[in-house]
Amino acid sequence: MGRRETTKSPAQHDAVSPLQSKRKKPNPNADSSESCSADNIVPLIPSRRKTAKTSTVNPDACFVGKPIPATDALAKWPHRYPSKDFFYFTIIFSSKLLGKKKDSGRSSNEVTSENGALNAKSHYRQARVDGVIYNLYDAVYVKAEDDKPDYIARIVEMFETDDHEQYFTAQWFYRAEDTVIKDHEDLVDKQRVFISDVKDENPLDCIVSKVKVAKITPNSFWFNMNNPEPTPKVESDMSSAISSETVSNGFVGDISMVNGERCEGEITDLVEWSLLDLYSGCGAMSTGLCFGASISGIKLVTRWAVDINEHACNSLKLNHPETQVRNEAAENFLNLLKAWHKLCGDFKLLGSERSDSDLDMNEDELHDEVEDMKNEASENQSDSEEFEVGKLLAVCHGGPNDVKKPGQYFKVRWKGYGPGEDTWEPIDGLSDCKDVLKDFVKRGYKKKLLPLPGDADFICGGPPCQGVSGFNRFRNTQAPLEDVKNKQLLVYMDIIEFLKPKYVLMENVVDILRFAGGFLGRYAVGRLVAMDYQARMGMMAAGSYGLPQFRMRVFLWGALHTQKLPPYPLPTHEVVSRGFVPSEFEEITVAYDSKDTCQLGDALFLEDAISDLPPVANDESQDERKYATAPCTEFQRYIRLKRNEMVGNMHPSQSQSGRILYDHRPLKLNQDDYDSLPDSQE
Repeated sequence: MGRRETTKSPAQHDAVSPLQSKRKKPNPNADSSESCSADNIVPLIPSRRKTAKTSTVNPDACFVGKPIPATDALAKWPHRYPSKDFFYFTIIFSSKLLGKKKDSGRSSNEVTSENGALNAKSHYRQARVDGVIYNLYDAVYVKAEDDKPDYIARIVEMFETDDHEQYFTAQWFYRAEDTVIKDHEDLVDKQRVFISDVKDENPLDCIVSKVKVAKITPNSFWFNMNNPEPTPKVESDMSSAISSETVSNGFVGDISMVNGERCEGEITDLVEWSLLDLYSGCGAMSTGLCFGASISGIKLVTRWAVDINEHACNSLKLNHPETQVRNEAAENFLNLLKAWHKLCGDFKLLGSERSDSDLDMNEDELHDEVEDMKNEASENQSDSEEFEVGKLLAVCHGGPNDVKKPGQYFKVRWKGYGPGEDTWEPIDGLSDCKDVLKDFVKRGYKKKLLPLPGDADFICGGPPCQGVSGFNRFRNTQAPLEDVKNKQLLVYMDIIEFLKPKYVLMENVVDILRFAGGFLGRYAVGRLVAMDYQARMGMMAAGSYGLPQFRMRVFLWGALHTQKLPPYPLPTHEVVSRGFVPSEFEEITVAYDSKDTCQLGDALFLEDAISDLPPVANDESQDERKYATAPCTEFQRYIRLKRNEMVGNMHPSQSQSGRILYDHRPLKLNQDDYDSLPDSQE
């Protein structure tokens, strides 16, 4: 095993939020020994400590009332009273009891301690500034630079230094434009702020006035601009919220604890979750998530998948017969979801009992049911040209059979005819078949043919990356969202907004952060925050987790405030780095802290993956064949396993050398091209 020293991202912390400080967050419980600890935080970009505008001494700013008792102040703010002061205090106190004289050799003029914190003479609970009384933990406006709106902060400490200067410690709130969202602040209500864990000292006279900051939900804070209270609609609409315990540049913090109260909905409490895989391809992302969930004791099932590629859909359906696989564009799928929700409402089905089992409604299951109907109807078939609808089999939105007119279409099995005569008909043509339509919608509703809001616990997917990829020489850097190739990001977020899953995981290439100053990455975070999701972004390299390739990708988590925002897994292997990371986002790379020396597995290369493959000739025609040899590496041993052997406790059911190798064939070349290939070299 190799030894590796790397830098850990704040993505590892259970608390990442819509902003992040550039300071390291101290961990008082850190073990001094070398370990792979993920407790020490390297905060994210580009949030910073607020710099209050300094002013001349204000005679109308002073503390009010008696100081907080010394023992209480020391217990709450020990960094203001260095250990030597505490020892000195103890000796003096003991000397009084023993009748000893005070040692007058020590000077008390030190203002700062060794850790840079201001030393305090005493702490207070109240202060008066310009005739207004401020209490500990009040929210206030703080003077900002001349060209900026006043900052918003919470007073978390009031103290007087040894040289009689008066300070308060501000815990800062951030507006959306202060976060990674930046130019997309219009997505977030202007009255919304995010509380951070960034705190610093400011002169007492920097306080401007009080401000009412309301915590509408456990993790969501809103401040009054012109209204005495937050807008009434806010409270009713706030079904979820942004975490606010730690502020990071665009991502949300640990929401399992908020102000000492634990949120509900821990992930381990769930027995079975339903997943929707968008832009699914052959289903690799959802399959991996289900594998990982099973290791964590959660049964995550891919109930629905959507992709525009027919061959990918066929492959996914073959491997996952339990999944409703839809071969259609994501925007058509969204329109279908909305139309389906309306139909369920029209037939008064919403809220009624539904089945959690036998969710598949494919044509194979329906075939036996319609055969009896077809046989009975054939006896009464006449020569009339009028056809009668026997049953509805499927539904889609868009134009099947090359019909360009968009809208809802139903697959119709005509009474007296077999499957070969099925046709797609628009909903307008079924106006005389309301009973048949209601029966189809009722069955589809009970079997969860399509997800309704709240049905999908988890949505995953990677919107197409062609619009941001560096290989695209015609990218629209001025208006990225006007590029049709980038509009799928809007569709992806619109589907999330409609279905409101508990969790969201989006994957994309690193260029989503490089292109146009990270415009689309910032937009994605802004949309999630605007929908009251917690958000966390991280960059992970596949090679860091035991794959024979580098393959750096960006992952964006979203979670409702009732759920715990998952951390990213730390690397397990060395990796040979390729490419570069955008400097503004380099701190979200998922890695260990630089001072942690960890034992990581050796980096994997192509040889580790393919050295056990049998040789093939140009005319190889076998679609299936045996490996013929035992695996040469641990990676080869793993990828030969069956699904239940990968995630379960089952042992391999047969010799791995006898496992079947599929489609191990080259693209056949003409003889001239084949003869021109160089001989293989060791």
